[in-house]
Amino acid sequence: MSTTSLSPTSLRLSSGRKTDGPVGEVIRRHRRPRINWVVTTVLLVIGIILILGPLYIAVVVSLKTMPQMTSILSWPTHIRWANFVDAWKLTSFPVNFRNTFLITAVNLVFTLFTNSMAAYAIARNRKRSKVFNALYYYFLSAMFIPFNVLMLPLTKEVTSIGMGNVWGLTFLYIVLGLPMNTFLYVRYINTIPTALDEAATIDGASTFQTFWHVIFPLMKPMHACVAIMSFMWTWNDFLMPLVILPTDPSQQTLQLSQYVFKGQFATNYNLAFASYIMVMLPVILAYVVTQRWIIAGVTEGAIK
Repeated sequence: MSTTSLSPTSLRLSSGRKTDGPVGEVIRRHRRPRINWVVTTVLLVIGIILILGPLYIAVVVSLKTMPQMTSILSWPTHIRWANFVDAWKLTSFPVNFRNTFLITAVNLVFTLFTNSMAAYAIARNRKRSKVFNALYYYFLSAMFIPFNVLMLPLTKEVTSIGMGNVWGLTFLYIVLGLPMNTFLYVRYINTIPTALDEAATIDGASTFQTFWHVIFPLMKPMHACVAIMSFMWTWNDFLMPLVILPTDPSQQTLQLSQYVFKGQFATNYNLAFASYIMVMLPVILAYVVTQRWIIAGVTEGAIK
């Protein structure tokens, strides 16, 4: 009977003890990618469950009738599409959608133009002017003040000057978004060479012409990032419209109209969730379409 001789390395591998030397290093290098892959897969699965789980519950509840609410997770045996029709009527969806869309659209247009212009002036003058440098940190300091602190005095001031309406709320969104947007724009503008400004000046362009025709088009990734974040904030916001807008139904937004489903003793969850889906559908579509620009805009300044 023949016997097979085993090397010390093979003996250590077969006994399960730690392997030293070049062979052990190779084995450990092969194990690391597998461990990283397993951890990444587990985290992705958990993330998918946490994100799609509540969305699935919202869809299921919106398609059920009241007697079918005994089991929230089960798919409805009879789909009731009329929940969306009833929610559409109860929330005056066309009127409130018009108000919300108007606030969001005007906010986006003026935010991209005014905030980027202010950031351009600060970015190009910070190093040579203490005033612009102080202004930059003044804007950043506003990021650390929560809205709850400003809510009461801001509401009184806005009401006293007659801006407690859709247009006043839109103006507040533009102003309150200035600190964060200035921070993002300044970091991105710092990556654009000042030689472009100098070349435009030599060609006879004014400061505004340099900004509008040279710098503004180069900031498309950051424009997309700021636009999507402003869109999601304005469209989903509930607190500021609640304290600023009057109780007039024609001045309400989609978020405020969700109050209609809250009763004193009961809540119609089927119609409420149907309305929630209709309200958040534009945000989901916008984010899915433009998510690559959001990531590119946030990381562009850091990479360069």
